[in-house]
Amino acid sequence: MNFKELENYLNNYFDIAQFKDYCPNGLQIQGDRNIKKVITGVTACQALINQAVKENADAIIVHHGYFWKGESYPIIGMKYERISKLIKNGIHLFGYHLPLDGHSKIGNNILLAKKLNLTNLEFFETGSKPDISVIGNCDLDLDSFSNLIENKLDKKPIVIATKQQNKKVAICTGGAQDYIEYAYQAGADTFISGEISERTTHTARELGINYIAAGHHATEKEGVRAIAELLKQEFAIDTKFIDIDNPA
Repeated sequence: MNFKELENYLNNYFDIAQFKDYCPNGLQIQGDRNIKKVITGVTACQALINQAVKENADAIIVHHGYFWKGESYPIIGMKYERISKLIKNGIHLFGYHLPLDGHSKIGNNILLAKKLNLTNLEFFETGSKPDISVIGNCDLDLDSFSNLIENKLDKKPIVIATKQQNKKVAICTGGAQDYIEYAYQAGADTFISGEISERTTHTARELGINYIAAGHHATEKEGVRAIAELLKQEFAIDTKFIDIDNPA
């Protein structure tokens, strides 16, 4: 398939027009290859690009791409090394940020909720549209749930515990720790995101809500993994999810 076919399919699938994001969604770097093999990963880092070149991939699809709001414009240094290697090897780069977080079938939030066995899932408001964060029911107390997270994500989470009650769990993956008050307003006993700030601890304690920082990278692997499976099924092309280890 050519890159335009893939771009149109993914842009429509994720309905990118409805999102006001911090970066462009869709094709970010155009290559010159027909697409027979696609690599997916969380971030378009040098290690992922190097692996894509090694595996003779035609396109890379990531959650964290390039050209973020507020970043420096010049393509120099690390940015040059990444982009130049993509262009020299003719590899297309696609990035899907908020549309991948909030997709109702293969979004990071919905897939993490299912992985953690939450039920009766629904989206809840976080101050902007469309809603991407998820809340659901949980049968485990906080300690048991924290152990489940560690086992499922292969990473020990940071837990700010205010109570053992854990019947309602809210999720917004990545760096959404400041959505904790929205989770509280939605009725959550526990809120999960990837990162924690100094202020997050005080907010959790003062609101009486549990907070779990399960890792930015660890909480955002499922969406890009699912994209690889989706494209394999829909187009019968070779796809592979590559996990570049990141403890953050």
